[in-house]
Amino acid sequence: MSTITQATAPHTSFEDAQAVFTGTLFVSLALILYGQAGLITGGTAGVAFVLHHLTGISFGKLFFMVNLPFYGFAWKRMGREFTLKTLGAVTLLTLMTEWSPALFAIDRLHPAYAAILGGLLLGAGCLFLARHRASLGGATVISLYLQQSRGWRAGKVQMGIDIAVLALAAILLPLPQALYSVLGAVVMSLFLAINHRPGRYTGS
Repeated sequence: MSTITQATAPHTSFEDAQAVFTGTLFVSLALILYGQAGLITGGTAGVAFVLHHLTGISFGKLFFMVNLPFYGFAWKRMGREFTLKTLGAVTLLTLMTEWSPALFAIDRLHPAYAAILGGLLLGAGCLFLARHRASLGGATVISLYLQQSRGWRAGKVQMGIDIAVLALAAILLPLPQALYSVLGAVVMSLFLAINHRPGRYTGS
């Protein structure tokens, strides 16, 4: 029995652009669900949610500002292409979350449903971005760097960071919302741990 080896062609610019847009759109939908249900996610998005609760400044503006310190690290450790795609994704997410109230509204949403669907959307969105060498900054930059440099699973690293952020944010939330927020983070991290393994995906 012969073995057929198929070379994987690099992604085209169009493929990269649609992946960044689609991944960012998935994440924006997840954050809208979380905001509607009163939940908080982890990473830099979680930090932006906390600051939003404390200051009243919009999530989108805070998310953009919180990510600014990570671009220098990304440029040095992950390269120019990754950093520029990440900047584009962060900017898109900022705009999407700022404009979302004018685009649609959710009348009724159970927080458990928001946690599970939001966690899957976050995981899928981040997977789209990671497979096209992009991210949403912050914790994702650190997670992907450690996976690339040390072979640590990005999903597990992301889970650790997310739980730490959620633990700090729990003081701002009622206990049920805090627990549902942890559920969302676990769903997202398990999705990434299962589907984003080093060497499994060879596109570039």
